[in-house]
Amino acid sequence: MLPRRSSQLTALAATALFVTGCTLVGGDDEPSAKTVTLATHDSFAVPQQVLDDFESRSGIRIEVLNQGDAGALANKLVLTKADPVADVAYGIDSTFASRTLAEDVFAPYDAPAASEGPQRYALDDAGDHGSGDGEGGNRLTAVDVGDVCVNIDTEWFASHDVPEPRTFADLARPRYSELLVTPSPATSSPGLAFLLATVAAEGEDGWQDYWRKLEEGGAQFVSGWTEAYTQEFSGSSGEGPRPIVVSYASSPAAEIGDDGEPRTKALLDTCYRQVEYAGVLAGTERPDAARTVVDFLLSPEFQRTVPENMYVYPARSDVDLPGSWQQAAPLPDDPAQLPADEVSAGRQQWIKQWRELSEG
Repeated sequence: MLPRRSSQLTALAATALFVTGCTLVGGDDEPSAKTVTLATHDSFAVPQQVLDDFESRSGIRIEVLNQGDAGALANKLVLTKADPVADVAYGIDSTFASRTLAEDVFAPYDAPAASEGPQRYALDDAGDHGSGDGEGGNRLTAVDVGDVCVNIDTEWFASHDVPEPRTFADLARPRYSELLVTPSPATSSPGLAFLLATVAAEGEDGWQDYWRKLEEGGAQFVSGWTEAYTQEFSGSSGEGPRPIVVSYASSPAAEIGDDGEPRTKALLDTCYRQVEYAGVLAGTERPDAARTVVDFLLSPEFQRTVPENMYVYPARSDVDLPGSWQQAAPLPDDPAQLPADEVSAGRQQWIKQWRELSEG
């Protein structure tokens, strides 16, 4: 998924903490503070005051370990599961979660706040992994939702007198030739989510023919979201040549003009549900403190920060979206989804088949 949302996050740097490498977050150094290492993606951002308040209440300092995008994060956690690089992880998304569950990367923990909405997105009941000591069975707990959707530059379509597309089928029509840019499913989490959306929409027998139509129509495939959105898309600050891009349902909230109206729009009939999860890493030497950090990520205080700091939707159902999001970036009602076990079974084969298609 990452490096994603980078252009959207830049304007927030003055009010939110951006952490890189192994930066410590929290207040001034205090010998009494217990340090918990949080492995996460490069888009992790949270206001300093929220972290300071958490440390003051809990006595826990969060040390952030950035691991690139969601795929890189999942890969690192699997490769180091015998000797975990952190105590807790956040940012494993629903396209890669099944791999970490199959590899037993996470320990069971039923967070109390999961009942406030995150349980809607539960992937896993660990069954035999349950310890019998109250830790529960769920190894991953939803923290936020960031649906991947096709976005369009509405001003471009209005000025060129071209009707706006609405559906997957529209994107493959000749009138939209050479207008679409998408991150590669092989190297990008949103690109992979778009591929999964087409599998869900067109079926196992039809998605390859659909992608052939996109390629024949001049669709552009680039390595990642940043290149697609900030360089090739005409509706972003990069003012590229293409008015259709694969991005996020939340992206229009970052493109509100001086008149208060969004310059872009997400096509809600093209969305794929992408959920980000957190979990306690199996093998941590600080399991109690790690659970407390998971609880913090589900707290109203943290959840209220995620829309305007990470451009995702809170998993808690009792946390309202910012007013501007209500109009510009509503959460899709009926996004496409594939079962986690189906994604796990098909992901590598689908990527391989996509490579063969795109490389001719």
